[in-house]
Amino acid sequence: MAEIVYMPKLSDTMTEGVVAEWHKKVGDNVESGDLLADIETDKATMEFESFQDGVLLYIGVETGQTVPVDSILAILGEKGEDIDALLKADKKKKSAPAEKEKTKKVEVVNVEAPKKIEVAEPAKAAPVVTASNGRVVASPLARKLAKEKGININQVVGSGENGRIIKSDIDNFKPGTQTTAIVRTIGGKEGYTEEPVSQMRKVIAQRLAESKFTAPHFYLTMEIDMDNAIAARKALNENGDVKISFNDFVVKASAMALRKHPKVNSSWLGDSVRYNEHIHIGVAVAVDEGLLVPVIRHADIKGMAEINTEVKDLAGKARDKKLQPSDWEGNTFTISNLGMFGIEEFTAIINSPDACILAVGGIKQVPVVKNGQVVPGNTMKLTLSCDHRVVDGVVGSAFLQTLKNILENPVLMFA
Repeated sequence: MAEIVYMPKLSDTMTEGVVAEWHKKVGDNVESGDLLADIETDKATMEFESFQDGVLLYIGVETGQTVPVDSILAILGEKGEDIDALLKADKKKKSAPAEKEKTKKVEVVNVEAPKKIEVAEPAKAAPVVTASNGRVVASPLARKLAKEKGININQVVGSGENGRIIKSDIDNFKPGTQTTAIVRTIGGKEGYTEEPVSQMRKVIAQRLAESKFTAPHFYLTMEIDMDNAIAARKALNENGDVKISFNDFVVKASAMALRKHPKVNSSWLGDSVRYNEHIHIGVAVAVDEGLLVPVIRHADIKGMAEINTEVKDLAGKARDKKLQPSDWEGNTFTISNLGMFGIEEFTAIINSPDACILAVGGIKQVPVVKNGQVVPGNTMKLTLSCDHRVVDGVVGSAFLQTLKNILENPVLMFA
């Protein structure tokens, strides 16, 4: 009997999915466990395996097309089986709520005869421009194939939704026959480029807006003396196989401080506040479409070498869009580090459901006063963004004081 395969929800924030590539075509035999399609979510491109046996009778989503979760992805069944009834039943089921709304009884008073109203025909939408400063919108598979074939992807015109470049565009590309739609500012004339928003960027924008405008943020900044941390890192890297970064120091020290201040390791749930007993630290990683936050689990019981290895592994997966849901779910506290980009100080938007996020600036050499003498020193600024519904100023300040003490006395991390 034929069965519908729906667009799966592959992450907690996924509302839409894009089929990056089909690995089966209509008429192919499919066994449970066979790779059916690659699906691009808001965070990664993931392989989707079939859970059923049968013949692929129908494909409901074309390559490059974006559809909501629970839309018909495909139908599997016996060869030659009629699927019209299934399609009609699904369409009827999804239209039922709308029809029910339309048929609600409404009391109408003093109804006048309808007047003829002329409505102007809406203007046609401007064509979508698919290139911006040399970067085009393309599926991961299309980018990979273009690289393998030595094709300049900026010269390819996409046939997918909103001009998105897909696998077939690369397969059919012939040099010199296509041009990229791009507007340039030439000779003082005005110009602009537009690029469709990716699934990842849509969700990032939605979640950041929700966090910023629903959680009452306040910010606490503290300056850290990093002289001892610099000396400790140098000694570790001279005698160890793993090259420890200052970010590893911050992750480890934050985890230790959270153990002493559990109210910071918390979440606002509306009717209650959750105080997490485990410490899972999210580490913000920059990718082309924005930021992803893979999670270092139980960071308080891991050494810096182990933290370093995990962060590098997860960052690589994030940039390659190979993160799995287990890699990015479950954070209880987040760290965003822009120090390596020369940023001295900044504030970060809380990464829901966390109550706090720590913004890490760069280490700067400045004059400091030690033992009554002005001497060269190295300082780093940390800014804690707090959800005031959960964390008060005194609680956040106490956490930062503990964190400062650990970073300025790194021997505590090895005790």
